[in-house]
Amino acid sequence: MVAESVLEGLDPEQRAVAEAVQGPVCVLAGAGTGKTRAITHRIAYAVHTGVVTPQRVLAVTFTTRAAGELRGRLRQLGAPGVQARTFHAAALRQLSYFWPRVVGGDPPKIIDSKIKLVADAARMCGLSLGRTELRDVAGEIEWAKVTQNRPEDYPAAVVRAARKPSTEVVDVARVYAMYEQLRRERNLLDFEGMLELTAAVLTEHREVAGQVREQYRYFVVDEFQDVNPLQKMLLDAWLGGRHDLCVVGDPNQTIYSFTGASPSYLLGFTREHPDAKVVKLVRDYRSTPQVVRLANGVIGQARGDRHELELVAQRESGPDPVFNEYDDEVAEADDTARRARKLIDEGVPAREIAILFRINAQSETYESALAAAGVPYVLRGAERFFERPEVREAVVRLRGAARAGADAETDGTGLIMTVRHVLSGAGFSDQPPEGAGAARARWESLAALAQLAEDMAADDPKAGLPEFVAELEERAAAQHAPPLEGVTLASLHAAKGLEWDAVFLVGLAEGTLPIIYAKTPEQVEEERRLLYVGITRARVHLALSWALARSPGGSQLRRPSRFLDGLTDKTTTHMPARVDRAKRRVAKGPQPCRVCGRPLTAAVERKLGRCEDCPSELNEELFIALKDWRAEMAAEQRIPAYVVFTDATLQAIAEHCPESVEELARIPGVGRVKLDRYGEAVLKLCGV
Repeated sequence: MVAESVLEGLDPEQRAVAEAVQGPVCVLAGAGTGKTRAITHRIAYAVHTGVVTPQRVLAVTFTTRAAGELRGRLRQLGAPGVQARTFHAAALRQLSYFWPRVVGGDPPKIIDSKIKLVADAARMCGLSLGRTELRDVAGEIEWAKVTQNRPEDYPAAVVRAARKPSTEVVDVARVYAMYEQLRRERNLLDFEGMLELTAAVLTEHREVAGQVREQYRYFVVDEFQDVNPLQKMLLDAWLGGRHDLCVVGDPNQTIYSFTGASPSYLLGFTREHPDAKVVKLVRDYRSTPQVVRLANGVIGQARGDRHELELVAQRESGPDPVFNEYDDEVAEADDTARRARKLIDEGVPAREIAILFRINAQSETYESALAAAGVPYVLRGAERFFERPEVREAVVRLRGAARAGADAETDGTGLIMTVRHVLSGAGFSDQPPEGAGAARARWESLAALAQLAEDMAADDPKAGLPEFVAELEERAAAQHAPPLEGVTLASLHAAKGLEWDAVFLVGLAEGTLPIIYAKTPEQVEEERRLLYVGITRARVHLALSWALARSPGGSQLRRPSRFLDGLTDKTTTHMPARVDRAKRRVAKGPQPCRVCGRPLTAAVERKLGRCEDCPSELNEELFIALKDWRAEMAAEQRIPAYVVFTDATLQAIAEHCPESVEELARIPGVGRVKLDRYGEAVLKLCGV
């Protein structure tokens, strides 16, 4: 009876997975189809029917979070004791246990990061690499190791894979060889070496292999489309020719090929195991029919009607996806923030909204737009823009240049050229580096700062470097959010495995998606799958957008992503009203102190309209009343107080005592959104 109860509530395909208690089994599970539910019920059913004991099961996945979720669900199903681990955790456990017996002596130290060792190896090779280049070389070494390419094989492997590392291929190969030499000399082991060594111990020591295979007789591997050759080698060593294996994956969500992952093991499972049972999970319980239809349309273009999994929506109908085209990226971000604010006002929790983009450098525009709209946000899978090392370094350089009087006394082009010159010292150039990786990400961040300078120069041709630095500092100060409650900003890669009620997919223009360095047909198709992953994160609300130009007033030469061809007629495409950028921006260039006349550059001083040292006419009673009101608003809306208004803005209001909407709007920090939301209440406190 207990076993039968485990099957209750499963749909026919999920039940087929659960009842297939002996392998080999291949589960092709589409997005939102309940794959975790299916495989945990399969394990629990096998345990309750006596097919296997919990201690004989090894469930392998790719993240500790996913492993923890598997263990939690299995406990609820009455199957505690199942080992659910990542590949690395399982390998480390086994290697640590058997090391004294098969090797002896001190075990190698596991290194968390390759950077220091790569730096030492580069130095030994006579190469001077910056931190960005070191990260890229470390990534290349990791790719080479998981794909089982030795240093001498690396150059040819790069050509076959059409990779374009930012460092010369011959230099990477030299550093790779020296890295391996130093690692052995210092008795160190990286994560790839740990998997390789565990597989070697099992292969070369029959008694160890016998003990491990006696311990684990029942294997389940989740996200099998993301397995790389090294992980597959270890899995084969665990199995030892046996076939009691269940794999679960979705070929339509293969988005990590650049790290060495290969969907070939999932797609070729029946060739390796001819008697395998194959079950397809296609009932989508996550998304509305409208979202599912678009997802099927995008992925269906890859193989016509032959794509592996076509989802079938199970939820009730919802709103159509919306396609928006904008004049420029600033307008796109502003309107996206406005739409997010509208959803929150309509009752959608901020934590159930996500804005997803292709590259992390795109986040700054959205961080700024959300902060200006008073929308709290959290950044996932990436550092905040102003916390990135290259951005912090650039701001320090710009601040130093401003103090040294490096500003050019010309029109708006002076600021642009000065900023670009300073950024060049941090590695910025007019042309981006080839390929992906840390070097490209660093360049994108610096390019975003250069673009900000162009934006400021367009708004105020008289603006100089001090004003630009003040603008950066104000933006950085405004971009804080509560740790949990807020709209999620994330790259499409970081969003995999997550879901939200509302999703905004932004920047869907040629050159960004597919990314410009996706050259081969295989690379382009992986970009398509990335868009598919983004679409299938949405439960109900979905908006897709692109901009015709990068900056306001720029040439509108962009076109929507090719992946949307033929699909936009299924929804309403419209051009929203142009957002007035002047109402969004706070920094307007030099502003004189209203007391002494000195130019104001500090953000706080510009908000107050005076030097901090100059005498003020602060209405202390009004200031206290404003702070009390702000605290109530923040508690009611469950947002930090500074998101309502900063202390400097409240102080400026208490000093000016505005008597009309127009006067209140002229106070820095009171933009159009905040004026609409809080203006009436503030003026009432001011006695209007």
